Amino acid sequence: MADSWSFQNQVQSVDARLDNDTHVCLRRVRYSDLGRIEKGISQMSDQSRYLRFFSGSKTMPASVVERLASVDGTNHLAWGVVNMDENDLPAIAVAHVFREAKTSDTGEFAIAVLDQYHGQGVARLLMTAIFLDCYCEGFRHLRIEILRTNKKANGLIRAIGAQPCALEGPVTQYDLVITDAISALQKMDSPNAIPDIMAAFAPG
Repeated sequence: MADSWSFQNQVQSVDARLDNDTHVCLRRVRYSDLGRIEKGISQMSDQSRYLRFFSGSKTMPASVVERLASVDGTNHLAWGVVNMDENDLPAIAVAHVFREAKTSDTGEFAIAVLDQYHGQGVARLLMTAIFLDCYCEGFRHLRIEILRTNKKANGLIRAIGAQPCALEGPVTQYDLVITDAISALQKMDSPNAIPDIMAAFAPG
């Protein structure tokens, strides 16, 4: 797909269902989610927390949580997934993109999904939403750093077109062309809700 794509970026949230019929809501992260972000980090397993933050600490410094919650919609984009079937509407996943510089079309991407929701297509749904938002905000490339021991994450990111561009110790750095990633996600047979998210970003 080319840069003539047309999407609308006024989308605030998208209701969807996982393939196991769990009702979820994908929505933009707000500063008021700071507590949810902090709680989500503490609920991750030690291994998942290490794979995401390269640290095994059960808590992150306040400055890190503050940065994750400070979303401006231009230079820092973030989307989360909420389980609408649970009474307390828990956050189950979040993805962030930080622009490298104010005039850059490249950002740093990271994603985390709570352990009990692994393997349910949550990451692919969330990536679809945030990549479409990224495209609308002028991003064209993403940099992604993944530990080489994180085989599932490496496999997924390669499946959507990411190309390794550097090796630094135990970390592989990837370059991802956003249009390639959206095209790859669009062609996937599952999760079934990917077309719903694409439709939400389609021009009115």
